[in-house]
Amino acid sequence: MAFSPDGQMLASGSVDGTVRLWRVSDGALVRTLKHPGGVTSVEFSPDGRWVACGSYDRAVRLWRVSDGALVHTLSGHSDTVWSLAFSPDGRYLASGSRDRAALGGLMKQLFGARLARSRGRTIRLWRVQDGALLQTLSGHSDDVHCVRFSPDGRLLASSGSDKTVVLWQLERAKT
Repeated sequence: MAFSPDGQMLASGSVDGTVRLWRVSDGALVRTLKHPGGVTSVEFSPDGRWVACGSYDRAVRLWRVSDGALVHTLSGHSDTVWSLAFSPDGRYLASGSRDRAALGGLMKQLFGARLARSRGRTIRLWRVQDGALLQTLSGHSDDVHCVRFSPDGRLLASSGSDKTVVLWQLERAKT
């Protein structure tokens, strides 16, 4: 579940493949968004215009809150998407998952020294405006269950079932 930034809406995701938007003041259902797979995570953008959801179907979907229109389907994960986070300025979306990648050499070039191994489960960084995949971050040895941006948007923290927390410097990853 996630509250909208103004606290007026609550989004709830379900294994039945729906995201429901509720009005907090009276508990009324505002709309139901149909998602092909069971929903594992939901997140509002900082301005409250978008709601993103991750799923067992390996996709991230971005919906416009005002009318429930599907804006982007972000494909690229090869397994369950467990966690989502918008950057503070709302320009980027991070998704943490169960899928694997092996990009160690490229990651070392892009990010220099970091607190993680070079292979493992992934985080993907997307540009919200057009849904473009900007970067795949690999460093956890097990599922990534939480991603969060720092208040200035320069760092992304991730944690997972491997009992580690990784801090990613994003300056060079964003375009």
